Amino acid sequence: MDLGTIIGVLAGFALIAISVATAGGVLGQYVSLPSFAMVIGGSFGAMMVANPLSRMLGIMKYVNHALRSPDWKEEKIIADLVAFSERARREGLLALEDNLDEVEDDFLRKGIQLVVDGTDPDIIKGILYNDLNQLQERHDVGIKLFEDWGKVAPAFGLIGTLAGLISMLAHIGGEPEQIGQGMALALITTMYGSIFANLILIPLRSKLQDRDRDETRTKEIIIEGILSIQSGDNPRILLEKLICFLPPRQREAIRQETIRD
Repeated sequence: MDLGTIIGVLAGFALIAISVATAGGVLGQYVSLPSFAMVIGGSFGAMMVANPLSRMLGIMKYVNHALRSPDWKEEKIIADLVAFSERARREGLLALEDNLDEVEDDFLRKGIQLVVDGTDPDIIKGILYNDLNQLQERHDVGIKLFEDWGKVAPAFGLIGTLAGLISMLAHIGGEPEQIGQGMALALITTMYGSIFANLILIPLRSKLQDRDRDETRTKEIIIEGILSIQSGDNPRILLEKLICFLPPRQREAIRQETIRD
């Protein structure tokens, strides 16, 4: 679970509430069911028009993906690839099949199997990158969903503003309380739209982009390792190729651990 996302949302709402209270406002004045329905319900309806029903009904799948903090075990994958490379140089590529059942990552297992089967390097590269491209396209669906929603929500806030102004103008000359209620509805709905977009939707899109980058990097490490194993690269050369994908602070640690092993 990515606690940073949850803490960030809660802290955002808490600081907004504190700011309102500090400014002398009453929190109850900022609670409006019609404004909430206008922004949340209206923008959700617009997204249902723009997307397949199954996608919107399964939206929690994307939220869960953003809230998870997966460990892609890149260090272990690199160590496994180096071990495969060492065995391939000692015993040949066919010997790699003996350890396939121990490989946890499906993508890595598939790549090693293609190598063992004697598949042409260009074909292996094409197959693995096609898998990666399909993965990225699936990720892009969720990213675009929250990106579009982040644009639509403020627009419904403005629609609520227009509704409030219409109500206010319709009561000009009448009771001042009714005029004030119309103006409050106008401003609160705009605020709801901005908060919903900038505190929830746009950050969720950015979080999904992070998840996509992390998983893509892991898959690219595997592809580079598979192709290097098939080409017969020295295990130390393979290691140096793969750790280039990692942040500098991780490189020396995995280099020392792999060399020691």
